[in-house]
Amino acid sequence: MTQDFGRPARAEENRATVTRRLKELADADGARETLTIEWRGKPGHFDVIEMQVGDLYYNPATHRIRAQRSHDVRRDRMLDSAPWSNESQEYLDLLLKALPSDPSRPDPEFVHLAESLRDYGQSDPGLITRDGVLVNGNTRRAALLQEFGPARTMRVAVLPESCNWSDIAAVELSLQLRKDHRRDYSYINRLLAIDEMAAQGTSLPAIATAFRSTVVACRRDQWVLSIIRTMIKRSEASGKALPLIAFEDHTEKLRELHRKYAKEAASNPDKAELMLESRLSAIALGFSKTDVRLIESDFQDRYLARVLPEDLQPAAPTAGEVKIPGLARSVKGPSDRLASARAMTDALLQARAISSADVSLSSRDGVRAQHTLTTYKDAFEESLEFVGKDVRVRKRKQAAPARLADACQDIDQCVTDLVMSRSSRSLDEDAFDDAVAKLRKSLGKLAVEVKRTIPEPGDETSWLVGLLKEGL
Repeated sequence: MTQDFGRPARAEENRATVTRRLKELADADGARETLTIEWRGKPGHFDVIEMQVGDLYYNPATHRIRAQRSHDVRRDRMLDSAPWSNESQEYLDLLLKALPSDPSRPDPEFVHLAESLRDYGQSDPGLITRDGVLVNGNTRRAALLQEFGPARTMRVAVLPESCNWSDIAAVELSLQLRKDHRRDYSYINRLLAIDEMAAQGTSLPAIATAFRSTVVACRRDQWVLSIIRTMIKRSEASGKALPLIAFEDHTEKLRELHRKYAKEAASNPDKAELMLESRLSAIALGFSKTDVRLIESDFQDRYLARVLPEDLQPAAPTAGEVKIPGLARSVKGPSDRLASARAMTDALLQARAISSADVSLSSRDGVRAQHTLTTYKDAFEESLEFVGKDVRVRKRKQAAPARLADACQDIDQCVTDLVMSRSSRSLDEDAFDDAVAKLRKSLGKLAVEVKRTIPEPGDETSWLVGLLKEGL
C-alpha cells in the first residue's frame, strides 16, 4: 500500500497560487504549453505554469533516492514522520545531489545537470501537485535552487485536484520509464520500483513491459532484492545494520550470483547454498567480480579453512532438526558445512555493519569489527590465489583433450558432408585428398608428442602411438 505523507505546510498557499495562475492561462488568448503524460491509464494533457523553486517541495516518496535514504537512519525515520520539515527537505536535497553509491560524495551527473541548466536553462517542464509537491523534476529543482536561489522560477505542469499518493507514485514511474528519459534510477532504486509494482498487484509481464525488460530478468531482480534484504537482516548487530546503498556497487556480482545459483540449485541444492554463502561473504568483503566468480561450493573447506586463523574459524553447530511452526513435525536442518558457512557470512555482515557505522574506530566494537574484516580479507585473498592457480592448472590439463574433442566434432560433421555429397556427386575429390594428407600429417605429429608426453599410455592412446609403427 502506498504511504500517505500528508500535506506540506504551505499547501494552501501553493494551491491558491496554482489556481490563480491556471486561471490566468485559461483567460489569456494564444497557445498554451502543456505536458502530456499517462494519467490513470490514459493520456492526460496538463497546463504548464511557472512557480518559484523556493515554494516547491521535494517528493519524500520519490523512487530516485529510495535506497539512499538509509544513508542516515535518523533522518530516514524523520522523512517518514515529518517529511515536510526543513531538516527532512534538506536531507532530500543532499541525497538528490549525491553519488547514489556514496551519498558523502557529489554526483558528477548532478554537476553536469547544474551546468546545463546554468548555461542553457530548463528545457522540459517538471510536474507538481496542487500543493506544490514535485512529482517529476526533483533533481532539477535541487540544481536550480543551488545555481540561482529560491526566487528562480521553474516551469511545471500541474496534476488534477483529485491526485493522491498512489497517482504520484504511478506517474513518477511512468515518466521515469519513458524511452527518452536520460537519467536512469540507480540499481537498487530500480529493484525497489519493481518490487513496489509487484506489491501493488501488477503482473510480471506488465512490469517487464514497463521497465523495457523481460519476465526472466524481473524475476532475477526480485531474487536479488530478496537476497539483499536477507543480508541486511543478517547484518543486524549492536543496533546497527547495513543500509541498502551498501549494495549499489554490486550490480553485476549479484546478477552473476543469481545465474550461478539457479544453475547449481537445479542439480545440487546443498552445493548451491554453500556457493551462495561463500560468494556473499566475498561480496561483503568488497572483492571484485572476477574474484567472486572463482568461488565454488568447496571454497571454504578446500581453500579458506587452511589459512583462516583458529579464532576466526566459523563454528559448525550441530544441524539437528527444524520444527515446522504450527505442526507437530520436524524436518532435517542444514548440514554442518552449510551452518558453518552461514555463520561465517553472518559474522562478516555484522562486522561490516558495525565498521561502516564507526568509520573512525572510536569504539571497542568498531575496532574488533575492523580487525575481523581485515583478517578475513587477508585469508580470502590468499585462498583466492590458490583457487586461481588451480583454475589455471585445470585449464592447462584440459586444453589438449578439449581441442581433440573439437576436432572430433569437425570430423563427425565431415562424415555428414560426405554422405550429402555422395547423393549429389558434388565432392571435390582432389581437394579432399589434400585435406586427408594434412590430417595424416597432423595425426603423426600428435602421435609423436603423445609418445613423448605420456609414459604409460592407456588403450586408446596406445592405439594412436601404434600408428607410428604402421608408417603414419
